[in-house]
Amino acid sequence: MSTTGSGPGTRPPTIADVARVAGVSRTTVSHALNGLGKVDPRTRERIKQVASELGYRPNLRAQRLRRGEAKAIALASSMPFAVAGGPSRLGFYMEVAAAAAESALLHDYALVLVPPVQSGSALYSVDIDGAIVVEPDAEDPAVAALKERGLPYVTLGRPVSPAEDVPYVDLRGGLVAELLLAHLHEQGARRPALLIGSGQRHSAVDARAAYERVAEEHGWEPLVATAPEAGGEQAGYERCAALLAEHPGIDAVCAMVDAFAVGAVRAVRDSGRAVPDDVMVVTRYDGLRARTCEPPLTAVDLHLDRAAADAVTLLLGRLRGSEDRASEGHGDDDRAGGDTGTGTGALVTTVPEPRVIARASSLRGTAGAGT
Repeated sequence: MSTTGSGPGTRPPTIADVARVAGVSRTTVSHALNGLGKVDPRTRERIKQVASELGYRPNLRAQRLRRGEAKAIALASSMPFAVAGGPSRLGFYMEVAAAAAESALLHDYALVLVPPVQSGSALYSVDIDGAIVVEPDAEDPAVAALKERGLPYVTLGRPVSPAEDVPYVDLRGGLVAELLLAHLHEQGARRPALLIGSGQRHSAVDARAAYERVAEEHGWEPLVATAPEAGGEQAGYERCAALLAEHPGIDAVCAMVDAFAVGAVRAVRDSGRAVPDDVMVVTRYDGLRARTCEPPLTAVDLHLDRAAADAVTLLLGRLRGSEDRASEGHGDDDRAGGDTGTGTGALVTTVPEPRVIARASSLRGTAGAGT
């Protein structure tokens, strides 16, 4: 009497059971079910049918050990939780993580979420095949750890280190800043200030360059302030309060970090001014902070779900040893894969054009929201 099956007291079917019923060797079963070797197509189909009828499920752990694969990728960043997640743990980083995990699972990979505050050290201990680094800083500790381990990686956001030549998803940091500044100008801003993180992430570097271009175009006095990311909302509050004291004519603050923007709103109010009538406030990321701030913050749809999925595709392309395959299938769905002419030679995927979500923090005398 057979002991295989799914009822009480039965054992799960093994590869030997499949081989016995199909009348082939265990090696042939292994090759047929894993797409290896030269197995006659009719034999392959018969083996798959027998495996299905018996309820055979491969031992994934054994497969991974044989192949030397973890079938897992990591999501890592050096951004502190004060800006990446905040008290709710539902910020920028977690939105990327949710989309990346879903995309990875579709390709039979698990996603390992490495807490940003431990990204450098934790990457030495997790069993992974590669990683996605979110918005790396210059001399990024997560990148350094991956390089030391010899693991492939891609980045979500343009890497700023000159020596970096890895595939990345372009989050179009300069365009995002230009769109926010254009919105402020349309709403009457004539002396806007830029508030960015004090590091060298692309979102800060590209925003500064864009702001300086737009300021020159409109004849604005350039006012750029920085604050430490680890300080979160309080750092944004303190830096904005100092800005308003030093330059009382400021009529708008473009705070690229959403935690800074929430702090800026509080600083404006504590200075005796009103948002948006006296000082408008806008931010980059359309997340929970932007939507629940009072007033709600004008922000930008960065298409993070698409960006995260594209980052997974780029990384899997590296793991397969062919970066060109990472951009296949993107031609007709707004995912512009390929070299964007950055001069680095790296494979670049560009997200669809970002869109400003206009809200009460910057709408002067205008009902409703959205542009």
